[in-house]
Amino acid sequence: MKTANFVYRSIVAGALTALLGGCAVGPDYVRPNVETPASFTVPQGWKPAEAHDAEIPSDWWKLFDDPLLAELEGKVATSNQTLAQKEAALRQARALVQSAEAGFFPTLNASANSTRNKASAGAIGLAQGMIYDNYLFAAQASWEPDLWGSIRRSVEANTASMQASAGQLAASRLSLQSQLAVDYFQLRADDAQKRLLTDTVAAYKQFLDLTQSRFEAGIAARTDVLQAEGQLRTAEAQLLDVGVQRAQLEHAIAVLTGSPPSVFHIAENPLGSGMPQLPLTVPSVLLERRPDIAAAERSAAAASAQIGVAKAAFFPTVTLNGSAGYQNRAYSNLVTQPNSMWAFSPQVLQPLFDGGLRAAAVDQAVAGYDLAVANYREVVLEAFQNVEDNLAAAAILSHEIQVQQQAVEAARQTLSLTDSQYREGIVGYLNVITAQTTLLTNEITEISLRSREYVAGVQLVVALGGGWTHAE
Repeated sequence: MKTANFVYRSIVAGALTALLGGCAVGPDYVRPNVETPASFTVPQGWKPAEAHDAEIPSDWWKLFDDPLLAELEGKVATSNQTLAQKEAALRQARALVQSAEAGFFPTLNASANSTRNKASAGAIGLAQGMIYDNYLFAAQASWEPDLWGSIRRSVEANTASMQASAGQLAASRLSLQSQLAVDYFQLRADDAQKRLLTDTVAAYKQFLDLTQSRFEAGIAARTDVLQAEGQLRTAEAQLLDVGVQRAQLEHAIAVLTGSPPSVFHIAENPLGSGMPQLPLTVPSVLLERRPDIAAAERSAAAASAQIGVAKAAFFPTVTLNGSAGYQNRAYSNLVTQPNSMWAFSPQVLQPLFDGGLRAAAVDQAVAGYDLAVANYREVVLEAFQNVEDNLAAAAILSHEIQVQQQAVEAARQTLSLTDSQYREGIVGYLNVITAQTTLLTNEITEISLRSREYVAGVQLVVALGGGWTHAE
């Protein structure tokens, strides 16, 4: 009867403990407020996509309609080693959540042991000088009820940290894929410049042959030949330098796609001239579309939960320990009712003095939360800046390219007229060199502007979240 009453009281105590487990100390997390502008500043002359086109696809690089770029971007997602590291970190974060959740449950162990003993001849009792065996087979259990929500806050913190790791993985993927797109378009700009300089070198050789013939005929001076040759060699040097830049970009793309640079090659294909129309979302949607913002917000949630973990340390902890099994001096009849044994050992621990250790832990957790909130707000502000910067760049570069194309056409006509005048002996060769240099400079500038326009387009897509959503 006494045993039954004891078991009954234990069950009642366990039930009360479970009911008390409903409270959790520390603040409940609320996402920090941030100021959101009503709209982005769309520069004059730049028309964003219509509202129904505002969703950026997850494979956002297809907006640029380049099959090779799409193929390379796929390799970044599967073969990039930086992403492999981030993915492993995410799996570690998931494991930490599972580890924290294990605290909700009791630990169960089974034990079996055998000991052989020799009692002292001076021992008290009947065992004086005896040698005897002791066999034990038992199950042991231990449980620390989550009275003050410490475990729940730990799970909350680890879950938020895991979500932050997922956001960081997505942000890294977006960053690396955008870097590949930037390198790719710059490489294509080098291809365009290489083709331009190849044509220019061929044209300069023709001018050198012409000037040499005029010199041999006594029409042109020796200085004209030297100037023509110098112009040619300068263009050849520029052509070689473009080769160096292109090789470095190709190697960078190889690493991004997880390929050895020595066996990676991209065939030459000059940069196109048509920029796609890019989607533009409203500012409030940006908070849901940027993985770096999501990661910063989840880090703030994790820091908030850590405050609860720190505050729970001020309250008593209850640990329930129990064991049940069989014990006997003979193994043959160990598991029988007369040899059964059990023990139940509840323990309450209330910290009294620690020299301010727990108070310091709370202060540290609060400061960590304030730091995370400030970081979140800064990330949001920088995100809005990224969008505004690249909107302005896309609009201004588009207009600048139109003006530069007019400059190229004017320089081309000037060279044509100067060439005719030189052949007729009206002007000296210095005028031809000046016209040639002006045209080449303007053509290279146009290629550079088109490359910058594509880069600004890529960076605008990234600034708008790059097609990432919380559902991923």
